[in-house]
Amino acid sequence: MKYSVKEILHLEVSPALGCTEPVAQPATAAAASVIPAEHPEKIEVWVDPNIYKNGLAVIIPGTGGLNGLDTAATLGALYGDPKLGLEVLEPLDEVSTQKACKFKETNPVKVNLLEDRHGIYVRALLTFKSGNVEAIIEGVHDNIVSLTLNGRPVEGSSLVRTKQAQKADMTKLENYIKSLSLTDLVDMIGDLDADDFAFLSEGITYNMRLAEYGLRHGPGLSVGATLEKLARMKILSRDMILAARIITSAASDARMGGIKLPAMSSGGSGNHGLTAILPIHAVSEYVDCSEKIMLESIALSHLVTAYVKAQTGRLSAVCGCSVAAGAGATAGITYLMGGTPSQMAGAITNLTEDLAGIICDGAKCGCALKLATAAGTAVQAALFAIHGVNVHATDGIIGSSPEQTMQNIGTLSTQGMIDTDRTILKIMLEKHFASTDN
Repeated sequence: MKYSVKEILHLEVSPALGCTEPVAQPATAAAASVIPAEHPEKIEVWVDPNIYKNGLAVIIPGTGGLNGLDTAATLGALYGDPKLGLEVLEPLDEVSTQKACKFKETNPVKVNLLEDRHGIYVRALLTFKSGNVEAIIEGVHDNIVSLTLNGRPVEGSSLVRTKQAQKADMTKLENYIKSLSLTDLVDMIGDLDADDFAFLSEGITYNMRLAEYGLRHGPGLSVGATLEKLARMKILSRDMILAARIITSAASDARMGGIKLPAMSSGGSGNHGLTAILPIHAVSEYVDCSEKIMLESIALSHLVTAYVKAQTGRLSAVCGCSVAAGAGATAGITYLMGGTPSQMAGAITNLTEDLAGIICDGAKCGCALKLATAAGTAVQAALFAIHGVNVHATDGIIGSSPEQTMQNIGTLSTQGMIDTDRTILKIMLEKHFASTDN
């Protein structure tokens, strides 16, 4: 099955409110929607290791600084709207957050780690006076594959797709993307229409809104605002690399800091979306290009990001913002500067050699530092490639083609770093339980 550029963009790119792991709570929201007249008496959730890792410390949007999958599960069950997908927690306000916290004080809410589970998986079991409701998410963050009441399927729910249908769709999409070359991805850009350009422009609007908030208010670690201050003090020189780092990290500061503004995600991740879009937007201010070329560059960035994510999986031990969205961004920046597919290949190779070792140690405010690095390196890798600086295929994990290099990243992620991922989570859990015991 072939997919058009429009279909790929709309499958891979969508708005997401907050980090996508704690907001993978359409599961509890969907379960609660089956018995809307009652609040549950008990909430229990089972999640895969990467959902657990990314949901452990990151701030939940609109909660005034709260974190934790137990809190996210409670908020989803009591006040989430499962029809909103990755914006499931949009209805939250201060009052509902306070009520959810009181609920947790008097009702059991338990999160279980499924250590041997691979791939995105969330199972929620809500116990009501009138029965038990179970919802399961699998494959992608908002894909509800099962919804049952007392063990029987809930008939006619528009929230549910069959596991088989979704698995077939995702497998077909990923297999199709994997079959393409970088040149194929570049050629697809010629099929963009007016609606696609409007959708791509909307992504800039979403993500720049986060960046502007981050620069004004300095939430999270204030990485973007600090870089901006250093530029104003002339301690750092303002150029396209610094501009990319500033707005990308500022947007991550806001998003990871729990600000209630959605990001336009890419490959199932809001931070991927920030990295795929914002460095290109920043560089466009420094080069002579039309808005159409800029939007085409962003489209290419999303396509390359999707290609790498098809190799690595949605979640892994490798920082996807660096190696997946970073690869997308550097390809898009090279395109923006008038580079050839060969130069785009060189840029991807340069970035991969530079950033392939960055681990994913969960979602948290510190992600803004990684996004600053990825954004700046994406620009640098593109500039190097355009000026003839290219890493050799004999170096490390670099392949003889950009496709092979990206496939090698997938192999590293899915085979070579399984124990790394377990070790990262072990360290995080030891810290977490040590802090809760004190």
